[in-house]
This record gives sequence, C-alpha cells and structure tokens, in this order.
Amino acid sequence: MTSENAMTDQIAATPLAPTTLSTDGAVPGYRARATLRIRTELRRQLRRRRTGLVFGLVVALPLVLVAAFRFGTQDTGGTASFGGLATFSAANFTVFTLSASATFLLVMIVALQCGDAVASEASWGTLRYLLAVPVPRARLLGVKLAVSLLTSTVALVLLTATALAVGWAAFGWGALRTPRGDDLGTSEALLRIGGMVGYLAGTLLLIAALAFWLSVSTDTPLAAVGGCVVVVIVANILNQVDALGSLRSVLPMHYADAWRGLFTEPVQLEGMAKGGVSALVYAAVFFACAWWTFLRKDVLS
Repeated sequence: MTSENAMTDQIAATPLAPTTLSTDGAVPGYRARATLRIRTELRRQLRRRRTGLVFGLVVALPLVLVAAFRFGTQDTGGTASFGGLATFSAANFTVFTLSASATFLLVMIVALQCGDAVASEASWGTLRYLLAVPVPRARLLGVKLAVSLLTSTVALVLLTATALAVGWAAFGWGALRTPRGDDLGTSEALLRIGGMVGYLAGTLLLIAALAFWLSVSTDTPLAAVGGCVVVVIVANILNQVDALGSLRSVLPMHYADAWRGLFTEPVQLEGMAKGGVSALVYAAVFFACAWWTFLRKDVLS
C-alpha cells in the first residue's frame, strides 16, 4: 500500500510535457479535412433505412403508375394533357411521372434528406461528440449538405431512369407527343426531358436549403421536415389566390411548372429563367441563414 502511494505521488509530481502547437494554434498532425470525409458520411447515409426506403419508393412509383394505366379505365378523349398522353410512349410516360412527382413526392424526398441531416444527429445526442473530435462546424455543415444533395439528386435521376425503362417496356419507345400535338424525335425528347430534370433539380434546391436551415435550428427531425413541407403547402395555396396579383411571383415554387415551356413550339424559356433566378436567390438566403444559425448555436445534444 505504501509503494502504491509512493508511485502515485511520483506521478503527480512529474511535470507534464507541454503540448506543442503549430503556428495556427492547432495540435501537430490535426487536419480539419480529415475529421469528417464525404465518403464516410455517404456510407453512413446509404446504410440508413430511410435512404433505402426513398430509393425503393422512386423505383416502385413508375411500376405502380403502369399498373394503374393497365388496369384502370382511361378516358381516350382527354389527350390535352401529359396525363392523357402518358401511355403514348416511354418519353410521355416519363414526363408524366416527373410532373406528378414534382408537386409533392420529390418535395418530401428532398425535405427528408436535408431536414434530417443535422437534426437527427442532435436527436441522437451525437452532434456534440462530432464537434468534440473536433470537426469544424462549417465543415460539418458542408459535408452533411453535400451528402444530402447527392442522395436527393440520385433519387431524382433514379426516378427518371426507372420511368424511362418501365415506360419503354410497357408502352414502347416512340416520339414524345406534346399536349399541342407536336411530335418530338428521340434525341430531341431526351434532350428536353434532361432539361426538365435539371430545372426540377434547381427548383428543389430551395426546398433543400429551407429544410437544411430548419435542420440546424431544431433538435427534432420531424419538425424540420414537417416545417419545410408546411411552408411549401402554404406557399402553393397562396399561389392560387388571384387577388395577390403580381405578388405571387415572389412566392417559393411559383415557377415550379415553368418546365412546361420546354414542350412547346417554339420553346419558351422565360418562365424557366425567372424560376431559376428565384430558386437560387431563395436557396442562397436559406443556406446563409443555416450557416449563420449553426455557427452561433450552443450545441447541447
């Protein structure tokens, strides 16, 4: 017992070696870029059940729609819309699938991926441990956002590719017929569908930014995702109020349907240009709010 006490006293009396810091105040060998890698975060997100459900849903949706067209009663006279022309060709089916998904399903997917990004870590109590590694706050946000945007983009591309494949198998490959009766060849149809996908990705960027801002502002993923969806629903309702006049043009998602200009002759890009600028401005504001909020937030969980 005496020897143990003597050893303890000796250890206590031994001066600790001073920690050598680099010129920027960091411990030698510490690299901020190595604290949280994108591939590591991507691997974590791909293993999560919600990510698998999202990918499974976008693959299953075209199959469900084909079954609905096969076994449902179709009104052959209602061909003045993409819904009435959905069975004309694989290209028409793809355009209809994307248009039907853009108003709610894709909004939900993006809100889920981005709204859950940081709030889930806070709800699990792991956010403060990530920051204690230490992972710089700006880097943590950047990696989380990059992975969320990547998985959302993959879901959008997967939905498009699946709709093309399923539509080809069910309705054959042919020209894309527009509601005005114009037929577009294969290469032209694919080019315009690609433009539609790109525009949808741009408009959904503001949804991602809003959900991400809410994600860093709350410790509850459901509040972030639900809050984002509620804002979009309210904005869409206000967009239907004619009494607001030109004020509706400043509402989020006001230009969500501007992609229809791609399927007219001649192509009308004015609405898409306004929608792109609107989405970028909103996204920049929401992303700036997310960074400003999180860099000054007391993380307790």
